[in-house]
Amino acid sequence: MSSRVRWMVFIFALGAVVADAQMQGRWVRLAPLPETNEEWDSAVVNGKLYLFGGNPVAVGGKQGAPPGLVLEYDSAADRWTKKKNMPQPAHHNAVVGYNGKIYVFGGAVQRKPGGPTQYPIDNSWEYDPVPDSWRALAPMPLGRMAAAAAEWQGKIYVIGGAGPWPGLENEPLGGESPHRIVDANHMYDPATNTWQPRQTLPTPRTHMFVGAVNGRIYVIGGRVGSMQVVTGSTTDLVEEYDIAADRWGAVKLRMPTPRDGGTVGVYQGRIYVAGGQSITAINNSVSRALEAYDPATNTWASLPTMQLARHGQGGGVIGNRFHVVGGHITAAFSGGEPLNVPVHDAFEFAR
Repeated sequence: MSSRVRWMVFIFALGAVVADAQMQGRWVRLAPLPETNEEWDSAVVNGKLYLFGGNPVAVGGKQGAPPGLVLEYDSAADRWTKKKNMPQPAHHNAVVGYNGKIYVFGGAVQRKPGGPTQYPIDNSWEYDPVPDSWRALAPMPLGRMAAAAAEWQGKIYVIGGAGPWPGLENEPLGGESPHRIVDANHMYDPATNTWQPRQTLPTPRTHMFVGAVNGRIYVIGGRVGSMQVVTGSTTDLVEEYDIAADRWGAVKLRMPTPRDGGTVGVYQGRIYVAGGQSITAINNSVSRALEAYDPATNTWASLPTMQLARHGQGGGVIGNRFHVVGGHITAAFSGGEPLNVPVHDAFEFAR
């Protein structure tokens, strides 16, 4: 094959890649966050994105308090507004929107100034964005942090997370402190303010991506073994929960890029996972990956990568845009607070 023909083949292939990316969509830069932080928890209701929490990085041996921030993004105006803080500042909450309200479960708190912030709680809250008000709900059956929540047909499922062993409830999680990664799967009914246990998660994990599609909940990636990023293990497992049958099915096709601590959105029956982090014996990194899981075909697709790799970001889908907001640009909190970023990008799906 001549050099000229080889170049023509290369240019044609490159053009096909660019065209394919354009068919998938494009990244756009939007209004930055008014305050930087990481470990945001998020939900979309009434066409607006809400971020909750934040988790300070210890500096000089002293640990700051979780700020309990609440930030609202109005996509129509491309504008952020600071709302009333969480009544109990916590981080690593499980958050989900339903029927115009946002439900915030568990998380971890600081019990005394300058002390550890890894005390899991069982508190449940309902946030109403219209009056900017909070209402306490029935507590979870189990205190935990770094769990995930998904809603389907008016019921909310809180899955996984990390909590203390019985008898060690007064010990913070983290470091070498004994703790457990839980397999709990509890259903909350907002209509009756009650909890019910459901079939347990096959692979206990934290910091996972969760999405509900067609009556099933998909638990994707996350961290196993330990809550701590430096001692736990990132997984690529994808597990499917049949809500009506209350049954976990066969393991699905593994995610292409194992990671935890990123953000997730559901759009037109597909689950999109963005960013996150992974630490192994030979790797310490944050991710730029944007990948989509299609439950109907049990397949994964790779999309144009994020403009800035990070973990601990918030986000969600509004219209035809998947927003990815804030976060920390190195793994395991290295670099401290200066490496929290206000960057707000959105992947705009091709129409």
